[in-house]
Parts: sequence; structure tokens; C-alpha cells
Amino acid sequence: MDAALERRMIEVRRHLHRNPELSNEERETQAYLKQVLEDAGLAGVRPVAGFGLAVDIAGTAGPSNRKIVIRADIDALPITETSGVPFSSERAGVMHACGHDAHAAMGYAASVLLERQKQSFSGTVRIIFQPAEEAEPLGGRRVVEEGLLDDVDAAIGIHVDPYTATGKIAVGAGPYTLACDTFDITVAGNAAHAAKPSEGVDAIAVACSIVTELQKIVSREVDPYDPLVVSITGIEGGSAYNVIAAEARLKGTIRSGHEATRQHAWKRLRQIVEGVSACHNARAEMELRRGEPPVINDVDMVEIIRRTGADLLGSENTLSASGWTVGDDFAFYSEKCPSVYFRLGIRNEEQGGIYPLHHPCFRVDEAALTIGAVLLCDAARKFLMPPN
Repeated sequence: MDAALERRMIEVRRHLHRNPELSNEERETQAYLKQVLEDAGLAGVRPVAGFGLAVDIAGTAGPSNRKIVIRADIDALPITETSGVPFSSERAGVMHACGHDAHAAMGYAASVLLERQKQSFSGTVRIIFQPAEEAEPLGGRRVVEEGLLDDVDAAIGIHVDPYTATGKIAVGAGPYTLACDTFDITVAGNAAHAAKPSEGVDAIAVACSIVTELQKIVSREVDPYDPLVVSITGIEGGSAYNVIAAEARLKGTIRSGHEATRQHAWKRLRQIVEGVSACHNARAEMELRRGEPPVINDVDMVEIIRRTGADLLGSENTLSASGWTVGDDFAFYSEKCPSVYFRLGIRNEEQGGIYPLHHPCFRVDEAALTIGAVLLCDAARKFLMPPN
């Protein structure tokens, strides 16, 4: 990648970082990316999946019906940024704390590189700048529903990884992220004076008992080698110091690696919520929403990333790694066609503290972006090369 494109990629990333937008609200992000792609000479940039974009880059080396997708997600999170970078979010309570600004910038640079190199490959690369990876309604599901993968032979997804050093990538075959479902629980008790709790049913106390019991699904009911995470991520209730709460609300997530474990967790969640509430003379209602499935990495697609990574970075910097317990709606792509989802190292301890994904201080080592963009471009071209 030449220095001018590298600078432009960083400019794109920093603009997006300053102007983050939440899932299914990416209007300005969509308009900005469309403009910079067209300014770079890309034709046929079109809106897809709500506030997403797609652009097809057809190789001219010869006739071919082969087609591969590169996915770059573009949405941000409801987090107040405290990273201290000079291009911090200018929108209160919204931040690119998962690196999707970096993904979009790498997708932009990969698009430009492929357009410049289209005489070197046959077939087509479709770049999808996908909205709504972080929240329902999920953009990955909508990409599939709109038929954007119907004529596609394979797909590549990339994600920045603060646990892996800059200059390295990590990839592995098989299950690579977990299925992700969300739930809301409402516990209904009876209000009473705080001095006489025996005259009511304390919804907060019941909610606390539910939280405690739910942890036993993972710790006592599931094989430790079978991935399952049950997390309560929010609890609300009560309005005064001297009133026993009549209602408490909980929300949380279930992450699972296998469908049978997923079903078991759903069943036990309902039983525990209903049973604990009943034993405390309370009532409970629960809404459970099925989210994305696990990403499954195709063996042959993993090998393409490994070979491309070894060519670019050296085999010692192309790590074989197990998956993440995170969820990602790239899983809908992997259900539809052979796919690979790999991690791009962005860890640089010389640039200050290292923070995890979804942290208000999260940072990206921008030196890694050139690696990611070039790797996406080269891997797509490798896939499209005719067999020997």
C-alpha cells in the first residue's frame, strides 16, 4: 500500500471515530463512506441492509463467475469515550469501542487496492459495509435476507484484537465465536414500607436470588469444555429509600457454542426464573430473543488466511488460535457460505494502557490497519485464483 492511501485510510478511520453512530442509525456513516469510495474511483456503490453499502469489484484477468465477500461492520456502541485520543468521539454517549471504525477504514482501503489491482484477478470481490452488528435488528441477518450472499462462493470477516500484538493475526478452524441471545426479566412483588418488609414481597431480593441461581447453570450443569456464558448485564428497581420495591428488571445474555447447550440454557433460565419467583411469592415474566448463531470457520478458507498471513507477516506471526466467547453476526454469513473470521492484532503497549473491546478507553494501534487491508485484499485474490 502506498503512503497516500495509508494516510487516507487513517483519515477515514479518524473521521468515523469522531462521528460514531449506533446500530440501525448509521445514516451519516453510510453517506460518508459512499462519498469517499466514489471519490477514490469506485463505481456502483449502492445502499444495502438499511444503512449499509456494497460495492462489487470485478477482476479483468479473465472470465469467471467466482465471487467472494469481504465484510466490514460500521456501527458503534452506547459508551461514553474516555480514551483521551485527539480524535475522540464528538457524540455524547456513543463510541467506536469495538473497532468497527477500523474495520470500515480497512474495507475502504481494500476496495481501493482491489480496484487498482483488478487486472491481476478474475471473478468478483463484493465489499459489504454492514450496519447493525452490535444490536437487533442485526445487519448480518438482513444481508442474508436481501440475497447479498446468494451468488457468493465464500466470505471473509476481520476483527481487531487487543489481546494480540500488532504485526500478528490469529485464526482457527471450526467454531470461532459463540451464539449470542439476550433476555429481559421482570419480577413483580408487592410494595411495603421499608420498616416492615414482611408486609410486602421484595422484588429486588427476588431478583438477586435469580442472579445467584443462574450462575449454577454454567458452574454445575454444563461440561467445562462446552462453552457457555450466562451474564446479567443490568438490574433496576425501586424508587425511594423507604419503600420496598414492587418491581425489579434484569437483562442479560447467553453465549453458547453448541445448539444443544443453547437449548438447555434457555430451558433452565425459564425454570429458574419461574421457580425462584414462585418460592418467594413473587411473579416473573421473561422475554428471550434468539440472536446470531456461532461463527463456523471453514477449513479451506482458514488455510487461505494462513497462507496469506505467512506471505505478508511470516508464519511465526500467523497464529493458530481458538475462538472467542464473543458473538458476531458474521455468523449469518458462515451459515450461508464457506467463511473465515480472523483476528488482527492491534496491541501496542508503548502507546499506553491496553483495554479490552467495549471499554471506554479502548484504542486501536493504527499501524495494524495497513496489515489488515492488504491481507483482506490478498486473501480475496488468492481465493479467486484458478486452481493449478
